Order: sequence, then structure tokens, then C-alpha cells
Amino acid sequence: MSAMFPLIVEGAMTRRGGKVLVGPVDLRLEAEGITMVIGPNGAGKTSLLRLLHGIARISAGRVTWACDEGEARRRQAFVFQTPVMLRRSVRDNLAYPLRLTGVDRVTARAQAEVWAEKVGLGDALTRPATALSGGERQKLALGRALIRAPDVLFLDEPCASLDGRAMRDVEAILRSAAEAGTRLVMSTHDMGQARRLASEVVFLLGGKIHDRGPADTFFDSPNTAQARAFLRGDIVE
Repeated sequence: MSAMFPLIVEGAMTRRGGKVLVGPVDLRLEAEGITMVIGPNGAGKTSLLRLLHGIARISAGRVTWACDEGEARRRQAFVFQTPVMLRRSVRDNLAYPLRLTGVDRVTARAQAEVWAEKVGLGDALTRPATALSGGERQKLALGRALIRAPDVLFLDEPCASLDGRAMRDVEAILRSAAEAGTRLVMSTHDMGQARRLASEVVFLLGGKIHDRGPADTFFDSPNTAQARAFLRGDIVE
């Protein structure tokens, strides 16, 4: 079990330009599972992930890992909806996170080749990352995040622009990561995907948690009228 958990969030809030983006939030996450963060556009899903990951400034409250902050930062990763590709080959993109931590070039490139196979890019090692399709870029982003074996991986709608085949491939990578012990916290607008992947669901509205529960319980009988309306496909504000 990861020494990072539990993650305890107490009254945490983040603002930008005087506007509250998310919070106050109280939340506790344990070491296992896939937490899907859902809610309408503008609900604060991205802001919550950034707050938990530590790349959004905490305006109030606190976010506390079971280990010290420096260790927590080293043991987590974040995949954005539109990942940034280095102007290098697929192999060098994958090796880059290892090189940053002091891994020698030969070892890093060997690990990169292993991970290229794992994410379905084994035949694209020498291709420029900037020439990849959207689905291939997201696979590369996942490989680049997972190559360091993070304890927790945050993902901000990683399948938002992907077709069905690419989405299936990405979901398979995510399931494998979770089975290997990586804790996943992911936002999505796709309720089919949430049902397929989630072990628990956090429903955000107006920057606050309006409902939360195990996935089967949440989808069968959400606790709040807003969550029920959202799952019906109604407009929720």
C-alpha cells in the first residue's frame, strides 16, 4: 500500500482573480481505486485536480498527504487533456522523465522502448512526437507519466477529443495501471466511460462536491437531486 495515502483535503479552496474556482472541499482518498470526477462544464473538475496535484494555489484550507510534500510531488503525475509534446522522437519523449531523475541515457532509452510497447507505440519509436495523431499523443502522454511508476496519476479528461478506438486503447492502459497499483483520479464528461472505469464517483457542481459514493451506488441511486438530473442528461447549473 502506498505511503502517500490517505490524502486528506480539509476546507480547501482555490481562487483566480478573486473568483472561487473550486471549494471549499472536504475529501479523503485512500490508496486504491479509480475516482472519476464528473459534473457539468464549469463545475470545477479541472481546478479540483490541479488543487489536489499541487499546481493550483490553495487559497484556504489544506491538502495533506501521508508523506511529506516533496516526496508526494515526486510520486505523482498529471496528464492533461491536450498534452504538450517535446520536439523529439517518441523514444526520447518517453525517456525524458527518467533522464530528469538522473537515470542514465542507455537505461532510460531501454525503458522507453518497453513503455512504447505497453502503450501501443512500439512501431513509432523514431517518429517525431509532434507528428502523432491525437490518440497517439495521448498514449504517449500516458506512457511518459507512467514510466516513473507514480503512486497516483491525475488525468484531466484525457479522452475528450478521441474517437472510439483510441478511447478503448487509452482505457485499457488506465485499467492496467490501476491493476498495477497506480491510484487514478480522473475527470470525464463521458458517463459511459465513468461507468466503465470508476470504482468511486465525485460529482461537482459550482465548485463544490454535491455527491460522492461507490460507482455502483452512485449510478443506481445518487443522493442529490442535482446528481440525478445530471445523470438523466438534464441541464444542471
